[in-house]
Amino acid sequence: MAGAGFQVSHSETTKPNQDPYTGLRVYLHPRVLAMAFLGFSAGLPLLLVGGTFTAWLRDVGVELAAIGFLSWVGVAHSIKVVWAPFVDRLTLPVLGRLLGRRRSWMLLAQGTVATGLLGMALIDPTAHLGWIAVFAVLAAFGSATQDVAIDAYRVEAAARHRQAAMAATYVFGYRMALLVAGAGALHLAAWGNWTVAYSAMAVLMAVGLMTTLIIREPRVTVTGATEQMEQRVVDYLERTPHQGLRRRLTAWIIGAVVCPFADFFKRFGLPVALLVLLFVATFRISDIVMGVMANPFYLDLGFTKDQIANVAAAFGLAMTLTGAAVGGVLVSRLGIAPLLVATALLAPLTNLTFSWLATLGPEIYGLVAAIAADNLTGGMAIAVFLAYLASLTNTAYTATQYALFSSLMTLPGQFLGGFTGVLAEHVGWVLFFIISAAAGLPAILLALLLLRFAHPDRIRRPGREPIEDDESAR
Repeated sequence: MAGAGFQVSHSETTKPNQDPYTGLRVYLHPRVLAMAFLGFSAGLPLLLVGGTFTAWLRDVGVELAAIGFLSWVGVAHSIKVVWAPFVDRLTLPVLGRLLGRRRSWMLLAQGTVATGLLGMALIDPTAHLGWIAVFAVLAAFGSATQDVAIDAYRVEAAARHRQAAMAATYVFGYRMALLVAGAGALHLAAWGNWTVAYSAMAVLMAVGLMTTLIIREPRVTVTGATEQMEQRVVDYLERTPHQGLRRRLTAWIIGAVVCPFADFFKRFGLPVALLVLLFVATFRISDIVMGVMANPFYLDLGFTKDQIANVAAAFGLAMTLTGAAVGGVLVSRLGIAPLLVATALLAPLTNLTFSWLATLGPEIYGLVAAIAADNLTGGMAIAVFLAYLASLTNTAYTATQYALFSSLMTLPGQFLGGFTGVLAEHVGWVLFFIISAAAGLPAILLALLLLRFAHPDRIRRPGREPIEDDESAR
């Protein structure tokens, strides 16, 4: 099954013990710390064009039909792979020369989000709903573009064994931003009004802007394999009759769109590449399918809104962040492979605690136990899986390949999530969570197959490898 193009290298496996930034010290690395602030910047716009946005519209009397249509602005995050090649290959004029390609795109995207949020703040949706939609789309597009640029920076800025720690601090900042953009914005709206709330959120985008200005552009080198592949593009164009703009456009399309996908399949070989993509698509299905019905389940069982907020939201967030931090430490010490298999197994197993809770009834200790188990393993899984996705990319095409992986990671679960309400109504809560746990079985099998055919800690990541200076990196 191992394709001829799949490359592994025992010499390139993670060697965390040779790095002073191991264990908890990995979180003291400047670039790891910076990811918390970039994660905050990435997470802040999500609810402001999603759940908080729809709450605002309903609060001021906008019709439900219009609210439903406006929810489509969030689709930008699901289709970001369409313009990821531009973020990957296009150097912005002026900003690109001053900041570098990754930081210039991050700064532009953050400014776009802030402009969109401020525009929304200054418009009355009951009088100018169309303009609200325009600025919401602007904020959503900027947010999705920022995600692409930050993901690319995260992969390129640190070595493999720090990727889980980078992901953990990113998740921490992201979740803090969701609290601010959710509960924080609602409190500001109640205290003042929605203009105050959205204006404050626009100002908070300065966290990302300032971080982008402080950090350094990651330094990378180009390996011979990537140079050879791109030289073949040049040789092909030399043999074509195309000249001028047509030739330059053809070269750009091949380099930006074709090469990232050709590189991935060439490195792994078709059978192994399909195995990897199937694993990426199935890894989070169990969690996503279960998560869609979580709050309706709590309410049906008899828990109060306050109990759900305190345990499922606040305590659950603490457990998720703890799990992400633990995942980051363990990957820096043990590598990705053992943690990837462990979290693939634990994620569906913890779903069964909700079946137990369904038989127990609205007992607060049962809710605490189920939330602790599910969110702790979920946080670990997020950190480990993001590190794994980073290891799959050729850092010559980071933005495009990572956008593909991150979209594939959520789309199957989101699609199946649409049927969870019908399933729960027909089979009941106990069997529903057993079925959602069973949905994780393919990911366990695929994780074991990866150890044989595409070992996560032996994948050679070609292209541009990070060049780090621990004394000055930031």
